[in-house]
Amino acid sequence: MKDERVSTGIPEMDVLLGGGLERKVISQFYGDPGCGKSTLCQIAAVAVLRTGCSVVYFDPEGFSVERFRQVAGSDAEPLAERLFLYEPLDFDQQGLLLAESEKVLKRGKVGLFVVDTATVLYRAELSSGKEAQRKLARQVILLLGLSRRYDLPVLITNQVYMDVVRNVSAPLGGTILSHLSKAIVRIEVHEGYRRAVLEKHRSLPAGGSFDFEITGDGIRGVSRP
Repeated sequence: MKDERVSTGIPEMDVLLGGGLERKVISQFYGDPGCGKSTLCQIAAVAVLRTGCSVVYFDPEGFSVERFRQVAGSDAEPLAERLFLYEPLDFDQQGLLLAESEKVLKRGKVGLFVVDTATVLYRAELSSGKEAQRKLARQVILLLGLSRRYDLPVLITNQVYMDVVRNVSAPLGGTILSHLSKAIVRIEVHEGYRRAVLEKHRSLPAGGSFDFEITGDGIRGVSRP
């Protein structure tokens, strides 16, 4: 029997999420640009690759090979052989490639599905109004279906926008992403460090957090007074 959860490769994050990324659901990390979302995803991918499983990885913004090498270290080349990388150029292509990626899942032994960032191409579609929302809903529902069909954790990252009514940064995608993501972690940028805050979880109270800083080969937990 498979473990119910999959490690993120970060002990503090695993504790925050109640043991790691849950299978058959979507987990979401969101925050401002440069907060470390992509680094967290690459650490999780490397952790799963080191178990012998493959990883499907979508990166519409362009995958950082150099960062992968830094995180994976001397294992980078052999681990990369089991990394199935997709770099869609527009939101429609992203939807098509998400559907096509099931061919990889059918081969078996895929341990994680990452979409970093799920909404960067969606943002360019916002002028089309409700049609953009429908496309996003179809893609997220497709991801949820794949996670359930293949017993996978799906990890997505999300961008933010300024909610002028509440005067706060809020994640893109509205209720679609909020409802379909069963675990949501907000990444905050503070002077000299970052903070990961549990905003939503279906079996844990919200509000838990840990502090960390970005390092040359990943992240490091820090203690704040």
